[in-house]
Amino acid sequence: MSSFEKITQHYQQISHFSHAQAMLGWDAAANMPAGGNHARSGAMAELARHIHQLSTAPQLETWFTDAESESLTDEQQAILRECRRQWQFATIIPEDLVRAKSLAGSTCEHAWRTQRHNNDWQGFEKNWKTVVELSREEAQIRAEANQCSPYDAMLQLYEPGASTAALDTLFGETKQWLPDLINQVIEQQQGESVLTPAGPFPASQQKQLGVEVMKRLRFNFDHGRLDESVHPFCGGVPTDVRITTRYDESDFTQALMGIIHETGHARYEQGLPEKLAGLPAGEARSMGIHESQSLFFEMQLGRHPAFIQSISSLAAEMLESQGNPAFSEDNLQKLYTRVNKGFIRVDADELTYPAHVILRYEIERDLMNGTISHTDVPELWDQKMQSYLGLSTRNNFKDGCMQDIHWTDGSFGYFPSYTLGAMYAAQFMAAMKKTVDVEGALKKGELTPVFEWLKAHIWSKGSLFTTGELVSQATGETLNAVHFKNHLKDRYLNQ
Repeated sequence: MSSFEKITQHYQQISHFSHAQAMLGWDAAANMPAGGNHARSGAMAELARHIHQLSTAPQLETWFTDAESESLTDEQQAILRECRRQWQFATIIPEDLVRAKSLAGSTCEHAWRTQRHNNDWQGFEKNWKTVVELSREEAQIRAEANQCSPYDAMLQLYEPGASTAALDTLFGETKQWLPDLINQVIEQQQGESVLTPAGPFPASQQKQLGVEVMKRLRFNFDHGRLDESVHPFCGGVPTDVRITTRYDESDFTQALMGIIHETGHARYEQGLPEKLAGLPAGEARSMGIHESQSLFFEMQLGRHPAFIQSISSLAAEMLESQGNPAFSEDNLQKLYTRVNKGFIRVDADELTYPAHVILRYEIERDLMNGTISHTDVPELWDQKMQSYLGLSTRNNFKDGCMQDIHWTDGSFGYFPSYTLGAMYAAQFMAAMKKTVDVEGALKKGELTPVFEWLKAHIWSKGSLFTTGELVSQATGETLNAVHFKNHLKDRYLNQ
């Protein structure tokens, strides 16, 4: 057996344990009783430790060196590159730190579910302090190994090739035009008459509606399912994708669009190259690209007038609201493009959403780089919310710095992916329209040409190319935020 074959076999083994880890995580969020958390946290920490041991196996270094001298195809070289990249990430961090961070994250996340509801910052801060300390320790180790800042080192876990310098410029430019556009659109919409669908809308009916829309979006239910959790997410593995949402029986609109968002994540996973299953090169390119797919589904497709038109009568029927003017195509379109300055990121409209992300990026950047303390976060959050959206979160922790799950387990470096994803999605749509009649496909309710484009240019590529290469091959240029700006102006000012 060649060294390359030994490497691929080894990573297939790692993928089996990662599969089990993903399912335990999904179950903890969707099904596990509260009393099971302590034992589950210990089991997941032990599994994380074992995966880390496999990922840092001493023989891998020799195999990597030997494989480089073997005759490999371009695809095999890409496979080797991605295996080596994951190995380098893993070997940098001591096993004890991996286990400690997993345990601290599980403990903090589980307690957060209740603490957020109770607006209990003091209780949350005690657990979160440990998570931040361990994350900083990890960031510093990675920074020293890669000769970069601690936050840049954490960024690489989610956005390979990204840097603080590039994001500061990108988000800095966005902050120059975004606030005025938000205010302009809000002022324009003030004269609109919009009806809010009056519930109750039973969760069971909402789920049936969500499943039907997922079918229209070609979600493969033989390889996935829909459940409920406190925080919506997409997990599992490509052959068994688990997505979750949360239902509000007084408002069906949020859960429905949340399902469409998570279906975008899921379709990406289900579309990844089967021949590379279990290998790092067969995984999603980055979280930014992953978010580009969920936001392509939710924003580029889901809020498009033609798509709203195609599901308005379905929603009225399944929610027993036939004849209700609030379910008219025109009214639902207004609802789904309504711009409001709100506290909650996951409920934010397309236009204000980047402000929520930039706020979090700036805080987590400074937190990992050690220029602020974790106890500074509530005050900084309040200051930035007032600056960017004119809202105060003073003493309102549940709607402020405690609203997201990401920081509970130390996922620092993740948040930029959301707005990067929105920018990539707009760029993919602009490129797609050059060869695909997207408008016609949406009006007909036959989205196969759209999905074929995504599969050919994004899904089937996995991680065989760098992010820049992937985007360039698909669109003819690297990331260009002008497409995002143009998309927002066209949708919200030129309708």
